[in-house]
Parts: sequence; C-alpha cells; structure tokens
Amino acid sequence: MKKLFLDDIRTVDMIYDKSVVSEFDVVRSYKDFVNYIQSNGLPDFISFDNDLGLDENGEVAFDGYAAVKWLVYESGIDLRSLKFNVHSANPVAAKQIDGLLRNYIKFLEEGSENE
Repeated sequence: MKKLFLDDIRTVDMIYDKSVVSEFDVVRSYKDFVNYIQSNGLPDFISFDNDLGLDENGEVAFDGYAAVKWLVYESGIDLRSLKFNVHSANPVAAKQIDGLLRNYIKFLEEGSENE
C-alpha cells in the first residue's frame, strides 16, 4: 500500500505510530505533491496538512487545500479508491479539505452507479 504524507514541518511519527513511518513517502510542498503524483500515480492513502509555510519568495505557499483542488479539478485521476486523513491543525482548512474530497468521491461513486 502506497502512502503519502504532505506536511512542511511535521514528520510522520508526530501524527502516526512509529511502526508505520517506513510506509510513507513524505512531500513538503504543493509542487512536490503534484510532482510525486504525476511521477508515481495516486497513492492508496494520503495524509494532508494544510498550511505549508512560505515559498522561495517568502510568500504564503500553496497549501494542502490547493493540493486537493488540483487532485479534484486538474489531475484527471479517478479518486474513488483514495483513502485519506487530514492532520492539519487548522480546523477550518481541515474541514474544507475533508469536505471537498468526501463530496467529490461521493459524486464519482454516485455517477458510476448510474452507468
């Protein structure tokens, strides 16, 4: 099972049990997230942070919600098999990420039932 951890600061063992650390690939930015998925395909599980710090110009970087919007609106990937967790400490953004993914996956599943 491929697992991906998106967070600019935290390590996997800060969120999950130390015994599963080796199961995750870690990406630290929106750009690395997109590049990872384009190169490796959709993992089975993604753990999302939202706030991803500053970019190379000192501006607020694209965040985890932007990564989810890319998955939903731009990637063209079927997300029905995706399992995910939102580990962001930002409660508003965490709900946005969770809501967009759950609603989109539900939409995809309902569409496949009507085919």
